[in-house]
Amino acid sequence: MRTNIIRHENMMVSYDVVNGWTVVEADGEVDAHTVAMIREGVIGLVDEGHRHVVLDLGFVTFMDSMGLGAIVAITKRVRAQEGALRIASVPGRMLRIFELSGMHESYEIYPSAAEATRSAPASGSLRHWPHPTG
Repeated sequence: MRTNIIRHENMMVSYDVVNGWTVVEADGEVDAHTVAMIREGVIGLVDEGHRHVVLDLGFVTFMDSMGLGAIVAITKRVRAQEGALRIASVPGRMLRIFELSGMHESYEIYPSAAEATRSAPASGSLRHWPHPTG
């Protein structure tokens, strides 16, 4: 059952638990007006025990460098909890941001949330972050 954690005029964030993963779906713009809410909302989930997170960006219409910063902050918190993080459904224009920043090498990026949750999470998968293991 999908649960809303943020409702804002330009953004909605909800989550569901699938195969041990907390799938966080953002819908809207990730910018200076929404990024703090998103970051704190997802970090709040991690602090509540949702250690294994999939960030589903399929409905994100815009994301700037502040959004990348929020992903890094979320990653740090997940890592501190010995959890796992995957990113799913990244639109092409945003995938380019990941590539230009070098972040695509540090994250497991999946074409869909369904593919990201296909295998159960493994604790400690971020122990080598931010350096790729491959």
